[in-house]
Amino acid sequence: MSKNVKPRNGGRILIDALIGHGVDMAFCVPGESYLAALDALHDSQDKIKLVVCRQEGGAAYMAEAYGKLTGRPGICFVTRGPGATNASVGVHTAFQDSTPMILFIGQVARDQVEREAFQEIDFRRMYGPMVKWVAEIEDAARIPELVSQAFHRAVNGRPGPVVLALPEDMLTDIAEVGDAMHYKVSRAHPGEEQVADFRALLTKAQRPLVILGGGGWDAEAVADIRAFAEANNLPVGCSFRCQDLFDNTLPNYVGDVGIGINPKLAQRIKESDLLIAIGPRLGEMTTSGYTLIDIPVPAQKLVHVHASVEELGRVYQATLPINSGMGAFARALRKMAPVDHKAWASWTSGAHADYIENIKHSPVPGDLQMGDIMAWLRHRLPEDAILTNGAGNYATWSHRFYQYRKFRTQLGPTNGSMGYGVPAAVAAKLAAPDRVVVSFNGDGCFMMNGQELATAVQYGANVVFLVINNGMYGTIRMHQEKTYPGRVSGTELHNPDFVALGKAYGAHAELVEKTAEFAPAFERALAAGKPALLELRLDPEAITPKASLSDLRNAALKAQKA
Repeated sequence: MSKNVKPRNGGRILIDALIGHGVDMAFCVPGESYLAALDALHDSQDKIKLVVCRQEGGAAYMAEAYGKLTGRPGICFVTRGPGATNASVGVHTAFQDSTPMILFIGQVARDQVEREAFQEIDFRRMYGPMVKWVAEIEDAARIPELVSQAFHRAVNGRPGPVVLALPEDMLTDIAEVGDAMHYKVSRAHPGEEQVADFRALLTKAQRPLVILGGGGWDAEAVADIRAFAEANNLPVGCSFRCQDLFDNTLPNYVGDVGIGINPKLAQRIKESDLLIAIGPRLGEMTTSGYTLIDIPVPAQKLVHVHASVEELGRVYQATLPINSGMGAFARALRKMAPVDHKAWASWTSGAHADYIENIKHSPVPGDLQMGDIMAWLRHRLPEDAILTNGAGNYATWSHRFYQYRKFRTQLGPTNGSMGYGVPAAVAAKLAAPDRVVVSFNGDGCFMMNGQELATAVQYGANVVFLVINNGMYGTIRMHQEKTYPGRVSGTELHNPDFVALGKAYGAHAELVEKTAEFAPAFERALAAGKPALLELRLDPEAITPKASLSDLRNAALKAQKA
């Protein structure tokens, strides 16, 4: 603790603790339950930028996106009850995405607990399954201690979210307590024997394949992994929505291992004799519903590297499990002497050729060709541009046809959460104001958190928001046509005029109905000097890059008759 001990109320102690841990930005929806903390933030505007959001789900998404982009815990403040339940969507995203985040919740006064007071919830029970740790601070004198613990838990091991509840009367209590030091990051390291065992496995391989993913990465770790992969001419894929962990233009890159995986890449994973998973949990999305790798013992030799020892052996029994942080393992691999890789030279080049073939697009129904638009964006956007998206079939276009070249240029929820694209883009632009930020949204996805366009305008977050409008919940409709062909139920949408809506918020807004209209509209959006919204009208038949709605329906009807 520091020697500078003076009487302060709990709100002041809390904000001083955040400043001591290097917090420079926080996202919130205000509530009377944490007024003392808001008051302390008023006196610290030069140190912490407070971004006031329009809904707690949006605020939590922004904090998650900030944590994902910077590697530092994203900070979010919400009020009790409805505020906390709204925020849970961002907390769940942080949990499954392994993103450091701390959610502070104003809580009922201590003398009202267990009476079902106004908006009272037991947050230990509510948040327990979806966070690394949840606690309630009962004593203002313990704020530095417990906030320090929250930061350490959020960043160490497998990164993730932490929740601290703040009884409103505790925040007004006066206490004399010193401040903790800035949190320290501690990562597990691979042992020399493990690195030697890994090299021995690699030496004997004929068809190795690397899958990168998970949290806890930084630019140095990404650079080290690239050097290792290039030195050993290894084929490298990236797990679901982690495509920015490896430059997609390199000859070693073989594609994303997620939803809609290239069938040729899926087959290579099955045929691999050494699967090297560095960081991913190997969950449902990365394993195509647990079909690419046998449970519990894979057919391939498996090296599984993960920051959490609890994850190793949870589903798959690895040949060589290694508990390590990404940076430490990547440094060890970079220092490792390269192996003779002539045996898999054609394996790597063939896998990359499969990837290049897979990003070629074919025409889809309608006047708007998303494949052409993505090809144009691949060449137009700077290599450090940040692309965000929520969940839906529209995201297929940016996942499959864009090439991510730099670390932290992709912000997407691996938990498949809708409504993420708008708030994530706002947070990204505020955290990295000099970078181009493009937000991809379906019409259904946009409407879940489109109100944060007001936040973008308020804070000058000049994002280009793309609303890909096909008048339906596209992913669900796709599955509906595959399973219950022609029986449309619950998936149709009647949307507002998105251009008028964007202008009402104070954004630049245009309608794009034909492919040729996109490039000039995008240039005007970038030059607008304020947030911009482009509504892209996509033919409902263009449900995937390869198949139309009618194709899916007819195939399902044919199968039913067979």
